[in-house]
Amino acid sequence: MHRTATIPLSPIAAVLLSALAGCGSLGSPAPDAATGREVTISPRGDNVVATWGQVAFKAIGSTNQDLVTVHLAMYDAVMAIARTHQPYAIRPATSGAGAGEVGMKAAAVEAAYRTLRALAPAGGATYEPPYAADLAALPEGDAKRRGLAIGAEVAAGLLALRANDGRATVLPPYVAGTQPGQFRGANPINRIGPFIKPFATRSHDQFRAPGPPPLASEAYAADLNEVQRLASATSTVRSAAQTEVARFHTEPPPPFWTRNLRRFATASDSLADNARLSAMLYTAHHDAVAACFESKYHHNFWRPVSAIQQADTDGNAATRPDPAWAPHVPTPNHPEYPAAHSCACAAVAEVLRSFYGTSRVRFEFDSTVAGTQPHRYAGPDDLVREIADARVWGGMHFRFSTTDGAVLGRRVAEWVVKQHFRPAD
Repeated sequence: MHRTATIPLSPIAAVLLSALAGCGSLGSPAPDAATGREVTISPRGDNVVATWGQVAFKAIGSTNQDLVTVHLAMYDAVMAIARTHQPYAIRPATSGAGAGEVGMKAAAVEAAYRTLRALAPAGGATYEPPYAADLAALPEGDAKRRGLAIGAEVAAGLLALRANDGRATVLPPYVAGTQPGQFRGANPINRIGPFIKPFATRSHDQFRAPGPPPLASEAYAADLNEVQRLASATSTVRSAAQTEVARFHTEPPPPFWTRNLRRFATASDSLADNARLSAMLYTAHHDAVAACFESKYHHNFWRPVSAIQQADTDGNAATRPDPAWAPHVPTPNHPEYPAAHSCACAAVAEVLRSFYGTSRVRFEFDSTVAGTQPHRYAGPDDLVREIADARVWGGMHFRFSTTDGAVLGRRVAEWVVKQHFRPAD
């Protein structure tokens, strides 16, 4: 059976959710809490946006910026015909007037295909068969021809715009920290993320997280003690429900987010709506994660496992060392602060609030972790809360990192929806 997430809020998480719930998107409708307006996400069948999002993931894998480029290509191609919202960047010369649904489908398929052919030239076995099948299913005629021309123009324009996006940056060897509070890992992952050109924000340090609390502070001790007590591999106070939540969110982020965001690309009968929401979600998700890693490598803060094992070095009388302490869930190899899962999740949550005009968006996520069932959420804030709890209960993060990560993600998403994807003039 499906389960509903009903884990009690921690005091800090309650404060975070209260703040998030009170923040509407800039330039977007405020949440309709007074009337009790609710939206339930119910997949309505496949469409070219959802299909090609999955094709792109199979061809590209975890190269997040390329997934965004594919979704933006489909969005600009569809908007050249739908004209309901402003394009992200490309206005093709080919007229889309009157091309209708056939033209939009052709434009989206062509834009995705040509973008993938350039970004993943070795992935033809993944994208050539669906390309041939989708084109064969569309009736011949002027609408199809113009749609294909529009898709080709958009793909070329976006590929040119994203050329030299920073992925070729050569980084010096990473030097692990040795002082209290410094990250201890060797060869940490995703150091390149902060050097990838943003899609919407001005720079990845635009919304940099303020930094963890001082090691000698009460706030630091309180959050360290929470992790030490609840999240050890041998904890006897962590409940079965908390353990399940922690495990649910251990699936690697690329497949987890790609699969679960797909449901929003199938939630409308309107191809234009599906293309716009998908582009918003992927753009905000990417820029939030990149900004998060910029903050991570700027602050270079240690993980709970190091902090707890070496608590005798932090200068805080309210912490106690446990050299044998190990987390319930393996710790990812990158700096701790802020929590990337919270950055990503809060960005997604803010986009959903903006797009639907309410905080009461009901949806379901699943995880491939063995033994887990899908989780249902009464709103995106429930997912923000649950992911924050999962990262603490698993032993990977301090509570303050999930709180500040969520603030960063929300601010990035607010910027994204303010600057892009707005109604047509």
